[in-house]
Amino acid sequence: MNTPGPIRRQLLRALPAALAIPALGGPARAQQPPAAAADAAVAWPTIELLDGTVWSPDSWRGQAGVLVIWATWCPFCVRHNPHVDALHRAAQAAGRPLRVLAASLDRDPELVRRYVRERGYAFPVTMGAEALRARFGLRRVTPTTVTFDRRGRLLQRIPGEMFEEDVMALIGLADTPA
Repeated sequence: MNTPGPIRRQLLRALPAALAIPALGGPARAQQPPAAAADAAVAWPTIELLDGTVWSPDSWRGQAGVLVIWATWCPFCVRHNPHVDALHRAAQAAGRPLRVLAASLDRDPELVRRYVRERGYAFPVTMGAEALRARFGLRRVTPTTVTFDRRGRLLQRIPGEMFEEDVMALIGLADTPA
C-alpha cells in the first residue's frame, strides 16, 4: 500500500507534464549526461570557498558529490537549501564520502556570507556558479542540483526545487563504488 508522501510526490511530479505548453519546452526533467561522457570523470576546477578554503581537483577523489547552483534572490532556493544543508550535515555526521557544494549566482560575497550565516547553513559555498554552470553544461534554472558518483562521473542534472526526501536520498551516492 502506498503512503501519502510518495503519492503526493508522484502527483506533484506529474502536474507539470499535464500542464506543459510545448512552445515553452515542456516540464523540467533530470538531464542525463551524454552516453559518451558517462564513463569519464569530470575535471573539477580549483574551487575557493567563501571561508577562504581551497578545494583542489584531487580533493574530490573517492568522494561522491552534490553541487547545487542557487541564489539568495531565488524563492525556490529558500525552500530547497534547508534540505541541502540537512544532507550536508547528515553526510558529515555519518562520515560518508559525500561532498556537498553550494555555488551562488550572486555577485556580492558579503551578501551571501550574511545570508548563509543568518540561516545557520553549514554547507560549503563558492561564488563560482557561472563557471561551474558552463563547465557542466547546465541550463539556466535555479536551483539546479548536479550529482556525481565516487568515481567522479556526472550522474544527473536536476533542474528546479526538490522535495526533502529526494534531496536526503542523495546520501546514497556515498555508497557507489570508488
